[in-house]
Amino acid sequence: MIPKIDQDQVKLLQNKLASAKNILITAHHRPDGDAIGSSLALMHYLKAKGHNCNVMVPDPFPSFLDWLEGTNEVIIYQDDEDAAEKMLRSADLIFCLDYNEPSRVFKMRRSLEESTATKVMIDHHLEPADFCDINFSYNSACSTAEIVYYLIKSMDDVNLIDKKIGEALYTGIMTDTGSFRYESMTADTHEVIAQLLRNGVVNHKVHENVYNDSSEDRTRLIGFATTERLVVLHDKNVAYMWLTKKDLERFNYQPGDTEGIVNIPLAIRGIKLSALFTEGNDIIKISFRSVGDISVQDLASKYFNGGGHKNAAGGRSTLSMDETKTKFEEIIKNLKGL
Repeated sequence: MIPKIDQDQVKLLQNKLASAKNILITAHHRPDGDAIGSSLALMHYLKAKGHNCNVMVPDPFPSFLDWLEGTNEVIIYQDDEDAAEKMLRSADLIFCLDYNEPSRVFKMRRSLEESTATKVMIDHHLEPADFCDINFSYNSACSTAEIVYYLIKSMDDVNLIDKKIGEALYTGIMTDTGSFRYESMTADTHEVIAQLLRNGVVNHKVHENVYNDSSEDRTRLIGFATTERLVVLHDKNVAYMWLTKKDLERFNYQPGDTEGIVNIPLAIRGIKLSALFTEGNDIIKISFRSVGDISVQDLASKYFNGGGHKNAAGGRSTLSMDETKTKFEEIIKNLKGL
C-alpha cells in the first residue's frame, strides 16, 4: 500500500509533459527487474500518449528480461558514451526510476546533475536525496513498478495499460517482492496484479520467461556458491556466500547471474540474515536480505556505504574480500537482535 499519489505533483508533471520535446527515462546501475520493468512500462505509456521518449541505463541488464517488449530500444550508456551524453544533454524532462540518489547511476551522474532538464523521481527506497524537481517517492510501496501503476491511474489512464505495459509492471512487482512473498506485498498490491491480469497479462508466462531462463553456467555457479562458498554462523542465525572474480570467470558470468543467490541461505532453518559478497573491479559488491524485524538497511547504511529496504539492501566495500568478510563477521558478533 502506498499513500495516495500527490495530485499537486501530478499536475506539475502534466504541465511539464505538455511542453516536453525530449523525454529520457533513466534507471540505476546494474538494473534489475523493477528498474527495467518500471522504465519500459513508463516508456510505453508515454509513447501511447504521443510523447517522444527513450530509456537509458548505465550498464547491461540481465538477459532474462530480454523478452519484455522494448528492451531492444534501451540505450546502454557504457556502450556508446558520446551518443548517450548527447541524449542526456538534449533531454528537457528526465525521469529517475528506482533510485533516489544520483550516485546510483555511476558514470551518468555528472551529466544528470548538470542537466537543466526537469527531473522527476519515481522510487520506493528510503531517505531520498534532494535532486529532483518533482517527486513520487513512497517507501511503503513494494516496488517502483507499483508506483508507476498508481501514477498512470492518477492520470485516469488505466485503460491505456495494455499487455506490454502490464507485463513490464508485473515483472517489476514480481521480481522486487520475491514472487509476491515479501512483507511489502499488501492487499492493495494484489489488487494491482489482478488489474494487470484483467488487462491481458498471462501470469505463468511472465514467471516462465523470468525464472526458467538460466544458462547452464549460471545453474552451476549457483551450485558452486551453495556448496563451496557458503558460511553459516549458527550462533547468530546468519549465513553468507562470497564469489571472487576468478569464480565468476570460471562460470562465464553474465549480468544477472548472481540475481537471487543471496536469498538461498534464508531457506536454511533458523537463518534470519543472509549476505552475498561479489568481487568486482576494486570493489566488493554486497547484497543483504533478512526476515522479520531485522533491518539490513541499517546494516548496509551504517557499515557498508549502502542502503535499501528493511529486509533487502545493498552496499559496497573497498577492502579486500578477506578483509570484508572479517569485518562483516565482527559486526555480526556485536549485532543485537539476531
